[in-house]
Amino acid sequence: MIYTTTLLSRGSLIGSLINKVRQVVGKKNEITSSAPPALSNQINNLNLTPTTNCATNRPLAAASISNSPVQQSKTVEEQVGLPPRPKKPLTPYFRYMREMRPKLIAANPNISTVEAVRQLSKSWVVVDAKLKDRLQDEYRKDKETYIAQRAKYDATVTDEQRAEIRQIKQDLVDAKERRQLRKRVKELGRPKKPASAFLRFVASERINTPQTGQQTYRDWHQKATAKWTRLSDAEKAVYLQESRKELDQYKKAISIWEEKMIRLGHIDVVRHGNLIEPPEPKPRKSNVGKEK
Repeated sequence: MIYTTTLLSRGSLIGSLINKVRQVVGKKNEITSSAPPALSNQINNLNLTPTTNCATNRPLAAASISNSPVQQSKTVEEQVGLPPRPKKPLTPYFRYMREMRPKLIAANPNISTVEAVRQLSKSWVVVDAKLKDRLQDEYRKDKETYIAQRAKYDATVTDEQRAEIRQIKQDLVDAKERRQLRKRVKELGRPKKPASAFLRFVASERINTPQTGQQTYRDWHQKATAKWTRLSDAEKAVYLQESRKELDQYKKAISIWEEKMIRLGHIDVVRHGNLIEPPEPKPRKSNVGKEK
């Protein structure tokens, strides 16, 4: 899907920028994983206007990132029992930001983070050539060290761990696509499926027999479920009739909505069974190596 692929590529670029800036502004705590959603939301809320100067745009998106330590989730490598993967070295631009930012803040204690990053971004364009050469040399040396460390690290990873890492990454991509699709479906006004007879009974029980202060929701729900199983067919029929009535209305509404989506070209949000030419299923990776 073009829409989903575009979002994924844009998200990966933002995530890469966040990781780089965190290495610049971090003081003592070394951060190893990608930025959490809270930080991504802060960046998106900056409402930056695009310009032709890429050097000016890069740091502004990260200006709201805090120096305070954030509890990080495990990296993909750590999830399979490996140590953290070696980090790529900072580019000359981010080295300049890391070196000059404390000096600028010390000289201007009241300067905002956004303004400080903006000034440093502008000064980088006209910075002394000798300073750029020094930063470039540092980057080149660190890059050579990183390549050696990465080669040594990759040599310790087994084929099973590589396969597990690929699977975890693919699961993350699939989960992201599902979240984006659910959001898109909601924005397009897809009719909501009505509650089942059992859920209707549970909703009525929350009013008729609410949860007590000494009772957990799990205990209350178990009692409600047990009560539902003890109901007679006649008592259940009341909830079943309501559910079936709304389900018939839902089927008509979803059919009209899907026809509209097909006309508008939103084929990806339509149930495959309702398409004249359903999309081909994603090819599954064959485990040829394991069979051998």
